Amino acid sequence: MRDPTKSISVLSVLVLALSGAAACNRGSGQDVVGLITKTDTNPFFVQMRKGAQGEAKAQGVELQSFAGKQDGDNEAQVQAIENLMSFGAKGFLITPNDSKAIVPALDQAHEQKMLVIALDTPVDPPNAADATFATDNYQAGKLIGQWAKAKFEKDGKSAKIAMLDLNANQVSVDVKRDQGFLDGFGISVGDPDKIGDENDPRIVGHDVTDGAEDGGRTAMENLLQKDPSINLVYTINEPAAAGAYQALKSAGRDKDVVIVSIDGGCPGVDNVGKGVIGATSMQFPLKMAQLGVDAIAQFAKNGTKPQVTPGKDFFDTGTQLITDDPQAGVEAKDSAWGKQNCWG
Repeated sequence: MRDPTKSISVLSVLVLALSGAAACNRGSGQDVVGLITKTDTNPFFVQMRKGAQGEAKAQGVELQSFAGKQDGDNEAQVQAIENLMSFGAKGFLITPNDSKAIVPALDQAHEQKMLVIALDTPVDPPNAADATFATDNYQAGKLIGQWAKAKFEKDGKSAKIAMLDLNANQVSVDVKRDQGFLDGFGISVGDPDKIGDENDPRIVGHDVTDGAEDGGRTAMENLLQKDPSINLVYTINEPAAAGAYQALKSAGRDKDVVIVSIDGGCPGVDNVGKGVIGATSMQFPLKMAQLGVDAIAQFAKNGTKPQVTPGKDFFDTGTQLITDDPQAGVEAKDSAWGKQNCWG
């Protein structure tokens, strides 16, 4: 027969061990702030962590960082929130791997009076977080669209456009960048929440890249087969742009096709300097994390919650057009400035 006292004793040891682990993870006696990214290897999230660490030190709070094992790993992010709840954290920043599936965990955090800030990617619904600190992806797309429009008008060229998007899911960041670019170029977008419903003969077609170099190469090859006269390529991000360039180079078209993109990573800015990318819209992940940590620190001190940017439903952390071929009427910085401010 099992000795119930022994079971209770073992259970007590386990509870103490877990409590001790939490205490060891804290240790400083400072208010705890969490950072939960999609992964810990992507340069974008590495830069976020750097910004969060620096701001946590400046604000006198303790940062606890977590990440999914890979894109889409919601389970690890839920576990991270549970850990932060056990630490008594004042709040956390999260780039959600699954904007909908993470919401029940956010609700639990709110029950413990924690401040929840989404970084870069909104949760669904957006008001499941207290605030979102992010790039205005529509504006980022619009900037490269305006630049391309001015360039083609100056050069007296008619555009034949390839649209290299993210994937078939039409997630918010994908739709807003795509539609922003078309709007900036002066093309009617139809439903602004939907990719591919435009009716403009300048658009050769859309294809998907998964935001990767291999995907960009394949998508570009597909659209070149559809129309070899393509002379303007929109890409969801700079890895996709690098892949598109390789396909164009293999086809002998790398000298007469303009590529535009979004990100502001150091490899992408290098490609602007080399003429591979004509223009890119830079994001500021370090700033996102700094502002997010500062917001939670202020919340811990006096209960103040962050405000949204006027006219928007999120806090806009900014975007900057980077190009070495400036166009009239489109404000931009050159690749030298971009190198000083890029990430990754």
